[in-house]
Amino acid sequence: MNAIQKFSVAAALAALVALPVAARAEATLGDTNTAIALMRKADPGLSKFFAKSAGYAVFPNIGKGGFIVGGAGGSGYLFEGGKAIGKTSMAQATIGAQIGGQTYSEIIFFETKEALAAFKKGEWTMAAQVSAVAIKSGASADAKYSDGVAVFTLAKAGAMAEASVGGQKFTYEPISAKKK
Repeated sequence: MNAIQKFSVAAALAALVALPVAARAEATLGDTNTAIALMRKADPGLSKFFAKSAGYAVFPNIGKGGFIVGGAGGSGYLFEGGKAIGKTSMAQATIGAQIGGQTYSEIIFFETKEALAAFKKGEWTMAAQVSAVAIKSGASADAKYSDGVAVFTLAKAGAMAEASVGGQKFTYEPISAKKK
């Protein structure tokens, strides 16, 4: 590994460590419900996605940082029929022109039961910036599903400039009927 690569990796790790602790902490159901309420308030048009999707995954606090090499991560809940059915987590790796750090909320709507089932397998991935729509009033009006999903993000803090490639990897764990 040459000096530039070592510096890039160190800078990316430093950016991630510097992100607020709340962005890296495991999400609670309360955090998730608050994020849903904030997203609905920011763009009431999201109601059509909540009403018609087979399910949705909500990540209330994703922390992201990078300098040439970047990463992001967060946890949340998967919903089906408006009820939380499991915990989920997201990890992202990117490389390219990027600098900064930010926190944001993300919601992924699944158009069909098949798309939702694929996510539940726990080995679902997608390109890092696939069709993500920044939530603001009216942003969802023209948004459409792409490959069975629609992705929306709501910025919370920080700033990130990037032109990078990478991907997001997700895990899923059903909520046990015995756990409360």
